[in-house]
Amino acid sequence: NEEICFSGDVLFKDAVGGGPADVVQHSVMEGLMTLAPATRVLPGHTEEEGFKWCIAGIERCLPKAEQCGVMLALENHWGLARTPEGLLRILNSITSPWLGGLMDTGNFLEAPYPKLQAIAPKTVYVQAKTYYGGGEWYTLELDYKRIANILRDAGYTGYVALEFEGKENPDTAVPKSIKLLRRAFA
Repeated sequence: NEEICFSGDVLFKDAVGGGPADVVQHSVMEGLMTLAPATRVLPGHTEEEGFKWCIAGIERCLPKAEQCGVMLALENHWGLARTPEGLLRILNSITSPWLGGLMDTGNFLEAPYPKLQAIAPKTVYVQAKTYYGGGEWYTLELDYKRIANILRDAGYTGYVALEFEGKENPDTAVPKSIKLLRRAFA
């Protein structure tokens, strides 16, 4: 049937919680936001099938992204893209100037720097996490000068967005975070 599902981290064909392909393709962001937010592991299916569905689903969205001038960025965020190998498997399987990686600096919880370095060449957008006041779910002490160097070495010249996930009042934590990132990426 003609349905795909975006489940937060992976696209699944014919999955529960999906929607008609034309709805998803009508407006990439609008369509994706109306679909099920929870990541699903479908009983009786393999991770290999998940990769195939994910790749096929992204390929089906890319013509609309191109038509709208929207870059699709796949985040290193749990699911099939939780490791550099998984993220790069998907990105390297699709040849399109309208698809790249979204580097979330706080989503590789162990040994983040070699993993960030692995995905840096495919990165088209960066979310830099800070955790002033301790993290909501976890706290990482990230060396943003090191991350900035990793991105520079990969030729990244795009935006770096702040993603604040700390418990400190945002009125004080966000300015501190911006100052930290400006110094690191100067």
